[in-house]
Amino acid sequence: MELTGPIVLSDHRYGKAENRIVRIYRETTRHEIRDLNVSTVLRGDFDTAYTAGEPGNVLPTDTQKQTAYAFAKTPTLRAIEDYALALAEHFVTEIEPVTSARVEVDEYGWRRVRVGGAEHDHTWVRGGAEVRTAAATVAEVGAQQQAWVVGGVKDLTILKSTGSEFTDFLIDDFTVLAPTDDRILATSLVAQWRFASSVGVAWDEVFAGVRTRLVETFATLHSKALQQTLFEMGKAALQAYPTLAEIRLTAPNKHHIDYDLARFGIENRGEVLYADDRPYGMIHATVARADAPEAGFAWIR
Repeated sequence: MELTGPIVLSDHRYGKAENRIVRIYRETTRHEIRDLNVSTVLRGDFDTAYTAGEPGNVLPTDTQKQTAYAFAKTPTLRAIEDYALALAEHFVTEIEPVTSARVEVDEYGWRRVRVGGAEHDHTWVRGGAEVRTAAATVAEVGAQQQAWVVGGVKDLTILKSTGSEFTDFLIDDFTVLAPTDDRILATSLVAQWRFASSVGVAWDEVFAGVRTRLVETFATLHSKALQQTLFEMGKAALQAYPTLAEIRLTAPNKHHIDYDLARFGIENRGEVLYADDRPYGMIHATVARADAPEAGFAWIR
């Protein structure tokens, strides 16, 4: 097939990725810290910058960086979702060519150092690999602005040493996997939950609660498949928080395989394992309410 139609610019967006922002709160002698990685993405009337090299409508990405740092001084940074909303709304409201703005935030955890059994007021150690995430999108829809917020967590590594099986699966000519009624189940979870509204939400409370429901369900459910586990984790989060419309979960199956010690005359009953990092199964699930509002721009980057 030969195509002869005109060549056009079909989509475009631009922004400033991965602005590393650390905010220290010094209002009292007990300081607080928020450690962020902030990315901005703008959509709007920027066609001529691409098609004619005329950037008259383009707000420099450096300006986006400066704005992200300036907004870090405002009280909205107390919750990363409020910060992302405020920053996105600024770009859409104040910068005329911009019709939608998305702000994505990763937050890295720090734990207070303990001295003499008590938490120190202004010293921390970096937490683990787990990262809290948030994304806020503000867009002009008709004559109005609308906002969407997605909270989440990534690199949440979790493992259970029993309470998981995998049997009765489909078998074909190339299947060599043996069924097991007792296996280690481990993953590095990515979860993103879409809020039904961007108004009146206790963001930090919801984050902590959703994370707790996810981890507790993983721990207590007797898993017959990682697919089942993801559905039940998502279901538990939605049941606990009516403000959530849907949750998307991605879970690599981090395989742990009994190491062959029999050749050395040593019995191994699932006690010494090889952590096989690749390849791995990748399981996805979206769990949603039947009456969830339309996603709109929530997932569009």
